[in-house]
Amino acid sequence: MGSLGNRATGEAIFDSVSHGWIDHYVVRPSEPSDEVFHQTISSLLLDWAEARRTSPHTIHVVGESWSGRAYELRHLLGRCAFSHSFCLAGSNDGRALVAEVARGAKLPIVVYPDGTLLSDPSNADLARAAGSPVNPERMEFDLVVVGAGPAGLSAAVYGASEGFSTLVVDEGGLGGQATSSPLIRNYLGFPRGVSGRRLALQAYEQAWVFGANFAFMQRATGLWRKRNEIVVTLSDSGRLRTRAVLLATGVSYRRLGVPEIEALNGAGVFYGGPASEAPAVTGQEVYVLGGANSAGQAALHLARYARRVTLVARARSLAAGMSHYLVRQVKATPNVQVRLGTEIVGGGGDGWLEHLVLGDRMRGGEETVAADALFLMIGGHPHTEWLPPEIERDERGFVLTGTDLRGDRAWPLARSPFLLETSMPGVFAAGDVRHGSAKRVASAVGEGSVAVQLLHSLFAAGRLHPRGRPKEPAAVTRR
Repeated sequence: MGSLGNRATGEAIFDSVSHGWIDHYVVRPSEPSDEVFHQTISSLLLDWAEARRTSPHTIHVVGESWSGRAYELRHLLGRCAFSHSFCLAGSNDGRALVAEVARGAKLPIVVYPDGTLLSDPSNADLARAAGSPVNPERMEFDLVVVGAGPAGLSAAVYGASEGFSTLVVDEGGLGGQATSSPLIRNYLGFPRGVSGRRLALQAYEQAWVFGANFAFMQRATGLWRKRNEIVVTLSDSGRLRTRAVLLATGVSYRRLGVPEIEALNGAGVFYGGPASEAPAVTGQEVYVLGGANSAGQAALHLARYARRVTLVARARSLAAGMSHYLVRQVKATPNVQVRLGTEIVGGGGDGWLEHLVLGDRMRGGEETVAADALFLMIGGHPHTEWLPPEIERDERGFVLTGTDLRGDRAWPLARSPFLLETSMPGVFAAGDVRHGSAKRVASAVGEGSVAVQLLHSLFAAGRLHPRGRPKEPAAVTRR
């Protein structure tokens, strides 16, 4: 505990944080305040317990193997930002749980903190048991947001707070790829850093308080214009009618494409960050493939548990795709090793990852190394296959918006498209799915809020106004 008013103390704290030598710091109150101190320490301890899957809010999953349906459930819980743990049915913990609450139940099973038991549940069963809404309560909205990542949640907060009837649809859960980030240190307003899970949960709560509606475990399957409205079809709820749509579907990590590695998905091989799996690699040899911020964050988080973490990057320098503060932390962490100009060309194991084959891109040659776990964060594939041909995309599938639209053929109206508007009037795109986006949490949040502000111009241009609210003069300026 220290005072940031003391320059030497403050510099020592900031230097320690930037190098990853300390996790948290507490500012000494200007006046004695036991309440503030105890609240701060309690919050830190709760975060610590949740990170190690020992908090009383942890959901337990028991399965026959690490892969298959058990892995799908763990992955889904992670996407829903729920703290959870996993154990094999044949382990001591697994046998104890099955004997206590689930004798004879079909595996995998999910046990909630209140004792609720789900036997081989569907995705929708899992969401309902956690209290997450699955089906929309109404079928007409001012704004339908497809995707509940940072951009979608931001639009939900601003849209609902502006009085627009807003629905957020996501086929998984909250936060998108951000939930796999164990600690985001460069997000505005969080000097100690914030986990992607915490950020997503708080954004969801904030949007819900403003009146936003949510439908999880629903996949958007169709989109088209019908006169002055847009129709969105959902996988389980039929058709929605809306005045505007925001595409915030984000991206998924590109697959490695090595058959031996793909066969072990969930059994030592994981696409995405280690927020859920890190405690299971304690004392082990772990590899992370990727050269962007997400890979650096993953390596630093895993280094708290693993014996050694090797960060593998195709580029010749980490600075090519990683923020400076992360490069410094990676280099300063003793049990993190960096292999540049390297790619993973093979691997394998008997039911669990045991080894990898590394290829040297600069000098040629291959090397086989022992490995207990591999986390892959390479490239991004946008979720845009379901969109109609009227929504113009670039050669990689990212959605074109505003001035990036290619000529008059891509835009059917006399007016120019708005900043984040796609080639289908009234349909906007924000976040990682948009061509030219910055691929950062903060920029996605900003684009989500900007899209909502553009709705006022859209409704005015189309002689439309939010449902249930009087039309306001065009001269009204909103802040």
